[in-house]
Amino acid sequence: MMILKLAFKNLYGAGLRTWLNAIALSFAFVAIIYLQGTYNGMNDQIEKATVAAQYAGGHYWQKDYDPYDPLTLEDAHGIIPGELTDLISEKKAVPILIRQSTIYPNGRFQNALLKGIQPDQEILSIPTSVLDTDEVAIPALIGSRMAKSTGLTVGDYVTVRWRDANGTFDANEIRIVEVMKTDVSDIDNGQLWIPIERMRQMMAMPNEATIVVLERESQFNSNLEDWSHKDLYFLMTDLRALFLSKSIGGSVFYSILLLLAMLAIFDTQILSIFRRRKEMGTLMALGMTRSKIIKLFTLEGAMHAFLAAFVAAIYGLPLFIYIANTGYSLPEASDSFGYAMGDRLFPTFSVGLIIGTTLLVLIVTTIVSYLPTRRIAKLKPTDALRGKLT
Repeated sequence: MMILKLAFKNLYGAGLRTWLNAIALSFAFVAIIYLQGTYNGMNDQIEKATVAAQYAGGHYWQKDYDPYDPLTLEDAHGIIPGELTDLISEKKAVPILIRQSTIYPNGRFQNALLKGIQPDQEILSIPTSVLDTDEVAIPALIGSRMAKSTGLTVGDYVTVRWRDANGTFDANEIRIVEVMKTDVSDIDNGQLWIPIERMRQMMAMPNEATIVVLERESQFNSNLEDWSHKDLYFLMTDLRALFLSKSIGGSVFYSILLLLAMLAIFDTQILSIFRRRKEMGTLMALGMTRSKIIKLFTLEGAMHAFLAAFVAAIYGLPLFIYIANTGYSLPEASDSFGYAMGDRLFPTFSVGLIIGTTLLVLIVTTIVSYLPTRRIAKLKPTDALRGKLT
């Protein structure tokens, strides 16, 4: 207790130097929490939007389907197994049939993916209910990105050409019944959504599909012939790798800030040991052991972290609360990055993040405060009283 009181008095007596160190260290606090909170918020937004619109509770892929190889789409279709058919009839899964096609908007041609889906499905957040019409023309749903690239709007007709299961080319008119606004570009760019039964007739593929999407939190994962189960961990692997690389890149930045703050603490400790030689000699002459003096100086350095946390809370907490509630807008160019972030990004500042950052800074500060004090272990009281430090 005596060492704690003495350390507090010494910090208080240092005056402006103490506050400058605390303010510099508080910048590291706020920067680390802010950057990591931004990455966490980006991660949460992208994962939630992607799962809701694309992955749900996992997929079953036809054995020839490879989303990274468009050449596999020619053969990536098959009869849906009975187990999955039962889930589909119970509204616990939704089939999707995917084929390559060519559209001719405004007198030009453009490749597109034709995707058939049940209009009454509620597993994915895609507004497929607009496809439930009695029109003679084939109703189609497109995203805002697709509408922008093709110039198509609601009510427009466009010719689409495809190749059916027998290798025969065919064409027909489709009508754009809705342009959806979605954050997930993977269900938007270059894609046309139409009723799956109409598509099966067009492609001569009755009861077939390319993938089957399971409902959220589905426990069904049976091994099915010619169909492979892909859980969320597998489907989100690329996104998690992206977030990890971003976090590592950001850690380099706030590591530099932390090192600069630690350099200030280290210099302060060196200066204190140099200027307070007689004080150390007096304390040792009065009976204080070297180990206690080392603890005193280490504690003084570590208390900078507590003071910095207090200073950071004064201006950091209001800032974090405001940003977490209001977010900040993203430029229009970010929509072309391929990330499902939307128009605004909302950072996530968890209690664990704040406590973890505080402990990290406290531990690093304590270590940096201890390193210069090792010279005290070899100090003789008589030398210290004469102002010598070896």
